Amino acid sequence: MSKRSIFEEVGETSKAPAPTPGKAEADRTGARAAIRTWLWVLLALVAAMVIVGGLTRLTDSGLSITEWNLIIGSVPPLSEADWTAAFNAYKTTDEYKLQNYWMEMSDFKPIFWWEWGHRFLGRFLGVVWLLPLIYFAVRGMIPRGWTGRLILIGCLGGLQGAIGWWMVYSGLSVRVDVAPYRLATHLGVAFLIFSFIWWYIMKLRKEEWELLQARRRRISGMFAWSVALTTLLFVQILMGALVAGVDGGLGFTDWPMMDGEFFPSAAFEMTPLWSNLFENMALTQFIHRMTAYLLLVAAIIFAIKGRRSGHKAVAFWSTMLLVGVAAQAVLGIATLIHAAPLTLSSKHQFGALLLLMLALRAKFEMAYPSEQKISA
Repeated sequence: MSKRSIFEEVGETSKAPAPTPGKAEADRTGARAAIRTWLWVLLALVAAMVIVGGLTRLTDSGLSITEWNLIIGSVPPLSEADWTAAFNAYKTTDEYKLQNYWMEMSDFKPIFWWEWGHRFLGRFLGVVWLLPLIYFAVRGMIPRGWTGRLILIGCLGGLQGAIGWWMVYSGLSVRVDVAPYRLATHLGVAFLIFSFIWWYIMKLRKEEWELLQARRRRISGMFAWSVALTTLLFVQILMGALVAGVDGGLGFTDWPMMDGEFFPSAAFEMTPLWSNLFENMALTQFIHRMTAYLLLVAAIIFAIKGRRSGHKAVAFWSTMLLVGVAAQAVLGIATLIHAAPLTLSSKHQFGALLLLMLALRAKFEMAYPSEQKISA
């Protein structure tokens, strides 16, 4: 046995690896980037849900499936017997008896596929939310304070499924079509989910300490204006849903007047009086028009204030919001005077999604202004 030197380092052959500088920060940044990518996928799927849902409404396909079954309902008819059963179930609805009694199987299949596709996309969206969430949680990748926010998205998605059936059921039980206020609720929750996801994507671009620093640069008054504008835009989206729910785009197709009148004389012809707010084509379209004008005026004021703020990013996003509001208004007028054709109506709805993204991006800039460097 050889003698050991008294100067020999103990455990010299099994040194621990030296810590890598910045590794923890890199892991944290990578995790936030991965979650943001996942949220981008969810955002795209929610947008697709909104567009497909709109087309389902525009093609009067929403009542073609008369039951809700989360598991079995994901499988479409696979045989002639299955198709016959589905068609016979649809024949029991008032929509078929009073409006679509002329339909044959070849007419029924297209409206069935629209509704089935909308429901299947909702189920797929739930899976895309749940599985990555479990993965991120198991790997410990979710940033502190974000677990509840990410779970909230799924909870709202589950609520949205229930609201969707609540909406469809109104057309299967007591009406020929779905109740407009239930349609507006369904669309409103979809836009709410979309808003949460988009806001989270923007927040995850920065660390919490960066957001805290940015808040200190907030320009007085601009954030309050952005909140008011975003709220008004959301109200306008809900009014658009009510207009769609009563097929309001098919009537009063002149502009700027409504059948030659500023305020339509048929605005309060329904009883009880409150039902005009949800069921009257004239009143819902009038409110939708007036809200659009108010939104445009508010966007102009917001852009002027933004340009006077002296902050380049604030000025840019406030101006871009004005451009978006104006473009959406022009598209809405074009959709109206052409009696809401399928293509223009879909573009108008997609435009609402883009405009909401723009409004929230402007709001984010007002809440957390970018650092403005002063050059010599």
